[in-house]
Amino acid sequence: MDNIAQEPVLYIVIGLVIITLMVLVLPFRVKKIGEHLEPFFLVMGIIAVSVSGLWSWGLVKDALKAPVIIRSLPIGIFQVVLIFGLLIHHFNKPFRNGIVNLADRLGPKIFLFLFIAILGLLSSIISVIVTAVILAEIVAVLPFSRRHKIKTIIVTCFAAGLGAVLTPVGEPLSTILVSKLTGAPYNAGFLFPVDIFGIYVIPGVIALAIFGVVYIGRDISLQTETVDSTYSETVRGVIIRAVKVFIFVAALILLGEGMKPLIVWYLDKISPWVLYWINTISAFLDNATLTAVEIGPLMTRFQILSAILGLLIAGGMLIPGNIPNIVAAERLKINMGEWARIGIPLGAVIMVIYFIALIFTHTHV
Repeated sequence: MDNIAQEPVLYIVIGLVIITLMVLVLPFRVKKIGEHLEPFFLVMGIIAVSVSGLWSWGLVKDALKAPVIIRSLPIGIFQVVLIFGLLIHHFNKPFRNGIVNLADRLGPKIFLFLFIAILGLLSSIISVIVTAVILAEIVAVLPFSRRHKIKTIIVTCFAAGLGAVLTPVGEPLSTILVSKLTGAPYNAGFLFPVDIFGIYVIPGVIALAIFGVVYIGRDISLQTETVDSTYSETVRGVIIRAVKVFIFVAALILLGEGMKPLIVWYLDKISPWVLYWINTISAFLDNATLTAVEIGPLMTRFQILSAILGLLIAGGMLIPGNIPNIVAAERLKINMGEWARIGIPLGAVIMVIYFIALIFTHTHV
């Protein structure tokens, strides 16, 4: 961190701002980029690290290890996506029949509520990575139209992204948060995230489940959804999807590291209230990296709360914002424009609601 603690020189700031604008604009303006985000983000990550001058063997190893290792365990998102994908490929008929029969018995509205709420809260226990694969595979076989599948995916990804913060098992962001605050004055342990975020996150997940019922379930009927949901993915397709997810996660590690000088620079110049809104950059940056840079024991409880909530909510706005988004978008071939049309306005509304909640509660936090 020593080489990025100083104020970055002008050309670095300008270069990183240009990269940020390219990441935000090109996937929407260039169709091929929107449909093939993995190589684009990898190139942007390489350029960002080069502009910042932060290349090291340690960074290269981190980028290669992040998709395949979780907390020193020999398993990561690459293996989970690959193994689950191969299992679903082999058992696709009973899996599809079981999901469709369950949805038919419960009805679309009850099914949607339970699906969003359970996966949202379960993500903190089984990890956001496993949640992402389960989410993507279930929605892929539901007898919904593509429009309803995209809506279901995005709303559930918002819920899973929020819920995963409740334990250090849920996602890297939460793990890093606890590790950064292990000492005084917080002495953070396993239950620290649920203690600080639970009162905001759990009602939020339930509210998203209710919203999903109204938003998706109001004009959907399993009996009238005549789309063909038969399984069509090949083993080659499963392997390619896992490789694409690997590339995407590695690319986000590089992009987040490359952006560090700009992030550290603006942290000293903005208030916690502004930080909440600035953290919408987690819509296209790795929120674990942002947590590692932003969070420290000198921050107040309210500063930690507002910064992390901003990261969590914004993570649902665009595909690169969170692991479930990446996995689900790749599985259902959702491009950046399709995601943004729903994710950005929904995320903006959630950001405003939570901002109002923080205004009313911060004196008691």
